[in-house]
Amino acid sequence: MRGGVRLYTQVYAPVAAAEPLPILLLRTPYGTGQLDSARMAAGLPELTAEGFIFVVQDIRGRFKSEGDFVMLRQPRDPRDKMAIDESTDAYDTIEWLLKHVPNHNGRVGMAGTSYGAWLTVMGMLDPHPALRAAVPQASPADMWIGDDFHHNGAFRLSYGLEYAYRMESSKEVADPSAVIDRYDAYEWYLGLGPLGNANSRYFHSRLPSWNDFVNHPDYDAFWKRQAFAPWLTRVTVPTLNVAGWWDQEDFYGPLKIYELLERHDSENKNFLVVGPWNHGGWSRGEGRKLGPLDFGSATAEYYRARILTPFLAYYLKGKGKPDLPEALTFRTGANTWVRHDAWPPKRDVVARRLYFQAGGELSFDPPPATAEGEFDSYISDPANPVPYRPRPIELRSGWTTWLVQDQRFVDHRPDVLSWTGDALKDDVVVCGRVAANLFASTTGTDSDWVVKLIDVYPENYPPDPKMAGYQLMIAGDVLRGRYRNGLEKPEAIVPDSITHYEIGFPANDHVFLKGHRLMVQVQSSWFPVIDRNPQRFVANIFLARESDFQRATQRVFRSGRHASYIAMPLEESARQ
Repeated sequence: MRGGVRLYTQVYAPVAAAEPLPILLLRTPYGTGQLDSARMAAGLPELTAEGFIFVVQDIRGRFKSEGDFVMLRQPRDPRDKMAIDESTDAYDTIEWLLKHVPNHNGRVGMAGTSYGAWLTVMGMLDPHPALRAAVPQASPADMWIGDDFHHNGAFRLSYGLEYAYRMESSKEVADPSAVIDRYDAYEWYLGLGPLGNANSRYFHSRLPSWNDFVNHPDYDAFWKRQAFAPWLTRVTVPTLNVAGWWDQEDFYGPLKIYELLERHDSENKNFLVVGPWNHGGWSRGEGRKLGPLDFGSATAEYYRARILTPFLAYYLKGKGKPDLPEALTFRTGANTWVRHDAWPPKRDVVARRLYFQAGGELSFDPPPATAEGEFDSYISDPANPVPYRPRPIELRSGWTTWLVQDQRFVDHRPDVLSWTGDALKDDVVVCGRVAANLFASTTGTDSDWVVKLIDVYPENYPPDPKMAGYQLMIAGDVLRGRYRNGLEKPEAIVPDSITHYEIGFPANDHVFLKGHRLMVQVQSSWFPVIDRNPQRFVANIFLARESDFQRATQRVFRSGRHASYIAMPLEESARQ
């Protein structure tokens, strides 16, 4: 690299290529491993059959590469000619490869998943002229608004703590079980107490990312500069953005990156694919099943053979032409691929409101206009937070499929409210962006609001009797109440005041089938994937004391001017 740092890189080239081949560059912080031709063919069967020169590389400061590692290193100041970032490292790597690897055709593609996808987007910011295609799969776009470390200001505790430990306590990947010594991680995190105990008991200020969490609790310049919104101001290369409906880590990111690039896509080079996958589910196996769900076809194989490989073959080899619409989504429920000329869809979609009703019911009809001030309530206790998945929460299992787990495990908790509609007489197709609109109050001065949109299967379900009554979460997210009026400046909530909270979900394309029911759940904790809100306003929750945590009575209103609802884009043909 410029400045003399060397990055460990492996090159795999076909030994009997009939023609010069393009280079596919895969950069990673997780270690290239000990690869060979058989493993390459097994891991990338469709791409090895097509024919590429594969290059895998440990990024700066990781595993066998020299230099210092900085988590999600912020883009350099372009005025500093000596500065480096992941964009310059990608550029310098491509420049070296073009000079030293024989029998290439002068074209380079970059691809990756998660951190590797983020590195791919970084390589697109100021690209080498030879970079002709990019495939970021589940790249984070904003670590404070919607990806790995925060959602709408709420800290993703278990993921943030464990990931920082994995990446920054060793040059390789450390095992967080060295710290989290309980079989049920829920117990360990509850025993941790206030977040300040993480440094005082375990990290002792040695993990840079954890220190950043503590020092930057709000959406300040640190997080804004790291996010992609200020940087994605042009489409530099053809880009295939890939996301999974049940991605437990980075669902917001790829949709946001597509949106940012689409504003500047005058040459139709920016595309979106969303499938029924968890994090990385498109890259391995058939993709027919996820947890208990069966999608009826090999969706991951379809993506790799019919979308990914033709995309790279066209832009890196000039071979064929990919049959790609603007956006291609797998419509769950109906289990079919749908082509869109825009995302979110603009044609044949109507905005509807799904209202919370008395008696725990849901309806597209508004509640009676004569009613006013009606509500449902619960007590939120930080000492007994709602688990985000069934306990025990094991470190080594369950994380990859928790978003498709049956939500009946919390349906009758006294601190979880549920509203359920009647059995549907016709299919209801939800396609676009869903948003929860809560009118709620709390006796505290801060609060989290978690909303889940759920597809309830019929009690009599012959296709799979074990799915009878299953509560499948279609969308779910959290808003930290202190940020209801803006992400940069937290504001205390006025106790017992009815306040409007809007919680947007990145995207959906799902059919609630005839005979199924719609359900909404509301709660104020989701532990330990989300840290506990003290429910008393403090300047910095990372510095909260044990005495700051308090019980609060939560009220969700559902009448008159304060009728809570879910805003849903429905296909015209599916209107009730």
